[in-house]
Amino acid sequence: MEVVTGALPSVITKLGELLIGEYNLQKGVKGEIRFLKSELESMKGALEKVSSTPADRLDIQDKIWARDLRELSYDMEDSIDTFMVHGQGKDQANLHGIKKFIDRSVGLFRKAKIRHEMATDIRDIKNRVEEVAKRHQRYKINNSDVAMPVMIDPRLFTQYTEAKELVGIDEARDELIKTLEEENELSMQQHGKIVSIFGFGGLGKTTLANAVYEKIRARFDCCAFVSVSQTPNLKKLFKGLLCDLGKNINEETLDESQLIKLLRDFLQEKRYFFIIDDIWDISVWKMIRCALPSNDVGFTIITTTRNSDVAEKVGGAYKLEPLSLNNSRKLLYRRIFGTENKYSNEDIEKCPDEELAEVSDKILKKCGGVPLAVITMSSLLACEARNKMDWYEVYSCIGTGLDNNLDVKNMRKILSFSYYELPCHLRTCLLYLSMFPEDFEIDKDRLIRMWIAEGFIQCDKHGKSLFELGECYFNELINRSMILIQPIHNSLTGMVNNCHIHDMVLDLIRSLSCEENFVTVISDMDSTSPSNTIRRLSLQNGKKSHVIAQATRSLLQHARSVVIFPSAIAQVPAAGSCRVLRVLDLEDCNLSQTKSLKYLENLYHLRYLGLCGTSISQLPDEIGNLQFLQTLAVNCNNISSMPSSVVQLRNLMCLVIDDFTRVPNGIGNLTCLEQLSLLHIDGSTINIIEELGQLTELRRLWIKLDEWNDKLLECLHTLQKIQELDIVVDPGQRRIGGLDAWVAPRHLRLLGTKHSCWFSTLPAWVNPLLVPDLTCLYIAVRELHQVDLDILGRLPALRSLSLVVDNKNLGILEGFVVGAGSFPYLVFCYFWQFVWPMVFQQGAMPRLRKLHIWPLFYVREARGTACSDGGLDLGLGNLQSLQELIVDLQCEGATMEEAEQAKAALTLAVEMHPNHPHHNIRIQI
Repeated sequence: MEVVTGALPSVITKLGELLIGEYNLQKGVKGEIRFLKSELESMKGALEKVSSTPADRLDIQDKIWARDLRELSYDMEDSIDTFMVHGQGKDQANLHGIKKFIDRSVGLFRKAKIRHEMATDIRDIKNRVEEVAKRHQRYKINNSDVAMPVMIDPRLFTQYTEAKELVGIDEARDELIKTLEEENELSMQQHGKIVSIFGFGGLGKTTLANAVYEKIRARFDCCAFVSVSQTPNLKKLFKGLLCDLGKNINEETLDESQLIKLLRDFLQEKRYFFIIDDIWDISVWKMIRCALPSNDVGFTIITTTRNSDVAEKVGGAYKLEPLSLNNSRKLLYRRIFGTENKYSNEDIEKCPDEELAEVSDKILKKCGGVPLAVITMSSLLACEARNKMDWYEVYSCIGTGLDNNLDVKNMRKILSFSYYELPCHLRTCLLYLSMFPEDFEIDKDRLIRMWIAEGFIQCDKHGKSLFELGECYFNELINRSMILIQPIHNSLTGMVNNCHIHDMVLDLIRSLSCEENFVTVISDMDSTSPSNTIRRLSLQNGKKSHVIAQATRSLLQHARSVVIFPSAIAQVPAAGSCRVLRVLDLEDCNLSQTKSLKYLENLYHLRYLGLCGTSISQLPDEIGNLQFLQTLAVNCNNISSMPSSVVQLRNLMCLVIDDFTRVPNGIGNLTCLEQLSLLHIDGSTINIIEELGQLTELRRLWIKLDEWNDKLLECLHTLQKIQELDIVVDPGQRRIGGLDAWVAPRHLRLLGTKHSCWFSTLPAWVNPLLVPDLTCLYIAVRELHQVDLDILGRLPALRSLSLVVDNKNLGILEGFVVGAGSFPYLVFCYFWQFVWPMVFQQGAMPRLRKLHIWPLFYVREARGTACSDGGLDLGLGNLQSLQELIVDLQCEGATMEEAEQAKAALTLAVEMHPNHPHHNIRIQI
C-alpha cells in the first residue's frame, strides 16, 4: 500500500502547535485536541505496520480503515491550516483613530466566528475519528477464521532457471569466480573469501549467485544456499542450514545461540561454500556471520543484497550492472524466436524480423537492462502476432493497460519487495516522483523543496534543516540500489544534482499512487483515473482530457500539489479554486499570454511556487499574502524587479531570481531564508549588503555586485551556516585581499570568488581539518607556492577546482609538482596563469576527467628546469582517468619553432595516453 499515514505526521505536529500557540481556543476545545493528538499517535503506529504489508496480504477491513483514516487526516490538516491562516487577522499597527477602532471591532467579531468554526470542526473531526475506529472494530474478522492465500515468492524460480536460458551470465559468473580466487591480505588472514553482490530488484543477483554456486560447489566439503528475506526467522534459518548440511535437528527447545554453536562446531574443520541470499539488514548478517567460522581449511561466502551500504559492510562489494543493449536484444529475441531452429544461435543480436527492430529497441529502452523486465516483455510479445502494429500497442500500454497480466504482476511484486522494505517517510517521498513524466530529468533541489512543501519532511532532533534532511532522504533512496532513483552525475563535479526513474519503477509507483489516490496523472494514455477528490494533479500532455473537463471547483478544491508540464499548458485548470494547495509548479510553461497571476493571493496555504522559465515580466503585489510560502523560484524570466510585498514572506526559505532582478529594501526581514540566488546589488540597492547579515540561516548565497563593497566582509562574518558562497563582481573590479580576513565556516561545500577578489595568499582555513566537506573551490590567489598546492591536494572531498594565480606578474617563476596521492577525488581541474614547468606524478588525481590549463606560461627563464632535454613533459600519462585536455600555451621569449615543439610534445603525450582523451592544444604568441 501507499504510505497510508497520509498527513498524520504533520497533523499530530500541528495539533501540538494549537495547544501551545496563542489561538484563544474556545473552552473545552483544548481537551478535545489532546484526545485527538493521543488517539492519532496510536493510530499512526498501527498505520505504519499496515503500510509495510503488501496489498495482497492485507485484510480488506484494514485497507478500508487505512483509506478512511488517510482521507480524514488530509481533511484535518486542511481545517487546521485554514484556522491558522484566517485566525490571526491583519496587522493593525499602521491604523489610527476611529478606523483602528472599527477595524479592531470587526476583527474581534471575525476571530470569534473563526474560533467557533474551529471548535465545531474539532468536534466533528473527533466524532469522525471515533467512528472510523469503531467501524474498524465492528467489522473486524478474526484472521484465524479466514484462510489466507498461499503466497509464492516469484523470486524462487530464478534459482532454478536453466543456464542456457540466460544471457550475459557466463561473463559475470566467470568474473565473480576470478574475484573469489584472487588472494589478498584480508583473505589470507581469515583463510576465506566473502563477496557481496548488490544491485536493484530484478537485476539477477540470485541468478548470478546460483550460477557461481553450481559451477564451483564441487570444490568444497559442504555447501548450502539459503534465503534470508526481509523479516527472517533466524532460528528457522539456522535449522535449515543444518538440514542442508545433513544434520537434522528435531529438538524444538534449541535457541539461536545453541544452533550457532552446532553450526560452528560442524564447520570448524570443513571447507565450506555458502550462498546467503537477500540480506536486508546488516544486523541480520552479523548474527549469521557468528555461525560461520573463519577456519584454517578455507571457506567462501557469497551474499546478495539490494542495499549498497549492507554490501560494503559485509565486505567484497560486487556491483551487478544492468544488461548491455546487445545482451538485452539477445535475451528478448532468444525468448521470442528461439524455438525456431533458424533463430537458435546464442549470439543472435539482430532482430530476425527487420520490421520489428525499431519497436523492439523502444521496448528494450523501457526495460533499461533489467533482465526481469526483458523477460516480462518477451512473455507479452510472444503471445502477440509478429507485426509492428501489435508490438507498438504493447509498447504503448506499458504501465497503463497491462495491470491484469500475470507476468507484469510478478515483475511488480519483485520490484515491490524493495518498496515495502523502505521506512514510511521514504515511501511517501518515492511515491511523489510519480508526479514526473517518463524519462524526465528531475532536479534534486526542486524535488526536495516539493517534499518540504508537502510536509513529508519533519524536523529531527539533530539540528539539521529540513533541506538537509531532504538530502539525506534523497541519498538514502539512491544508495539502496533498487533503481528507485537513478542518479545523474554532474560532469564537472561528479556530484548528483539530478535524477530520473526507471520506467518499470515509475510504472510500479504510479500503480501504487493510483490505488491510494496519492497522485492523479494525466498523460498520453490518461492512465490514472481520479476518485471524487484529487489530492495531487500532474498534467503531462496537451491532449484534451475528460479528467480536466471534470476538474471542477469541487474536484480540485482539496488538491495539495498541481504540477503542469509545458506540453499541457493549454489545459491548466483554475488553480485559484485549489484553496488548500501547497505546491504549484509551472516550470517552463509559457505564461506570457496569461493576463494576471492575481489569483495567487487566494492560495493561502501555498508553500512552493515554481515559475521558472515561464516568460512572465512581473509578480502581483498580492504575493505578500502567501504567509506560508517557503520556496519562490522565478528565475529565467523577464522580471526587472520584485514587488515590495515580497519582504512580508517571513517563512520564505528559498528565493531564486535572475541576476538583473532587483529586490526591495527590507530583505533582512526574511530571516528564514536558506537559499538566495542570484542577488544583484548595484549602487541603488547597496544597503541590502548590511541586511544580508541578518539572514543567519543562509546556506546558499550567490551574489553579483557592480563593484566590491567592504561591508560584505562584515556581513559574511555573521553567516556561520553558509555552505555555498558565490560572489561575482563586474570585470575589472576584482579586489585584492577583499576576503583575507574571512574565515570560512566548517560546513562550507562550495566557494566561488575568483571573479570577485584575490586572496593575497592561500587562506589558513583551507585545510583538510577545517573544511572537510569542501567540494567545489573556485578562487584566485595572488601568490601560491608548492606547499599551498600540497595542502589543496589533501582536501578530502574536493571534486572541482578552478585556481587562478598571479605568480608570473609577481616574478615568481617556480613550477609545481602534483604529487602522488594528491587530489584523490578531483574530477575537474582548471589552472589559470600557471608557469611551466608543471608535472603530474604517478598516482596524482586518479579520478580527474577534465584538465584545462589557460594559459600555461612557457617562459624562457624557466624552460630548462623541467627536463634535461628542455622538452615539455607534464606527466599526462599519469592521469589515469583523463578524458579531456585543453591547454593554451603562452610562449614568452620563445621562438615559433620552440612553441611548435612544445605543442607537438604535448600532443604526442595525449595521443600516447591509453584513454585517447579529447584535446585542444593552442599556441598564443
